[in-house]
Amino acid sequence: MVETADKKVRALVVHPRFADDRAADADYDLQEAIGLADALGVDHASSRIVAVRDIRSSNFFGSGQIQDMATEIASQGLSLVIVNATLTPVQQRNMERILKIKVIDRTGLILEIFGRRAATKEGKLQVELARLGYERSRLVRTWTHLERQRGGTGGLAGPGETQIESDRRVLDDKTTRLKRKLDDVRRTRGLQRKARQRAPERVVALVGYTNAGKSTLFNRLTAGGVLVKDMLFATLDTTHRVLELPSGQKAVLSDTVGFISDLPTSLITAFRATLEEVKEADLLIHVRDLSDPLAERRREEVMEVLEQIEAGPEHGQSIIEVWNKTDLLSEEGALHLSERALASRNEADMIDAFEVSCLTMDGIETLHNGVEEALTRNDHILDILVTPANYSARAWLHQNGQVLQDETGDDGVAKMKVRLCESDAGKFLARHKDLIVS
Repeated sequence: MVETADKKVRALVVHPRFADDRAADADYDLQEAIGLADALGVDHASSRIVAVRDIRSSNFFGSGQIQDMATEIASQGLSLVIVNATLTPVQQRNMERILKIKVIDRTGLILEIFGRRAATKEGKLQVELARLGYERSRLVRTWTHLERQRGGTGGLAGPGETQIESDRRVLDDKTTRLKRKLDDVRRTRGLQRKARQRAPERVVALVGYTNAGKSTLFNRLTAGGVLVKDMLFATLDTTHRVLELPSGQKAVLSDTVGFISDLPTSLITAFRATLEEVKEADLLIHVRDLSDPLAERRREEVMEVLEQIEAGPEHGQSIIEVWNKTDLLSEEGALHLSERALASRNEADMIDAFEVSCLTMDGIETLHNGVEEALTRNDHILDILVTPANYSARAWLHQNGQVLQDETGDDGVAKMKVRLCESDAGKFLARHKDLIVS
């Protein structure tokens, strides 16, 4: 763990730039790594981009490059190196031996942040499970004491298990216990989802790259009260609020954890119960920061994570895009963006996009209408005559649909006009096709 409570840790942040990486992209990637360090509460006293032609299996970087780092560490009195890449356990151990200070890679950094941000019991369990999996692969990092052997108890006994085997067994036991607890959480979440599926309200989930403005949008569309901060992974735990739609209908809006490039697989696995909220939503709102120079790359990275959890348009799930932070664009750039967004909403084969500024509220009303349109696009509006003998059907319609008209005549027959989602319309037609007015 990186200790920052008593004294702020001063770190060197290193981003490796490979031969096929653009120089401008490497600058932005370094800034993201610095942002992650800031989110952890680390003082990024120094940062650098290091050109890497071939990854060294022993140290990742070349010996000359590591020596340059050692000189800088000594001159500035640094106590931590953050490498914005994935290091093998051997590479991490060898770098620590040479530099004589703690080294963490991108995965370890994200895990540290998640560990500090998790607020709910479920979030803490998920992060702990991911952290244990990460630590198990890095027991080699804890130096030579892990090579000690625990002696047997009798003259004929062998030397016993090594310390590293013992430590792995302890971690495996902890992992098993955590998985059991998370299975209980997953079952509870499953029951909660089933309850929401039985309710007439539909579910809308916000997804997007971390710090794209999801939580701010969540608060603009609902009485959310979610923490908003210009920081990567400011919020981790999923929050649900009622979303009032322009017609008076209601939906459930959920704010989920932000995605990031190279999101550790262990975190995706550990947060499966949370990410299933995304998979089960009726509509995804992909919030994008269009002021980010890497906006298109960020979009691809979010779509890759959605694909990993079998969510998104490739799996038959409706999605719209919110192009946020238009207030940071030039007047000409904002106008061009508005034209592109309008064109997307007029083309059948494109994802509907809405340009907004969550800061100034520009475009929020149009987005609000667009969310309802996307949710109700495949709805059926049925004209129905319900006789007194079928009043249970009338009650079902009130519970599961949006009743647009309900008038009862002198004969007790109710004339109704009801909006139903596609699945509920199918259920009603299967049971009460004779009540439909053709």
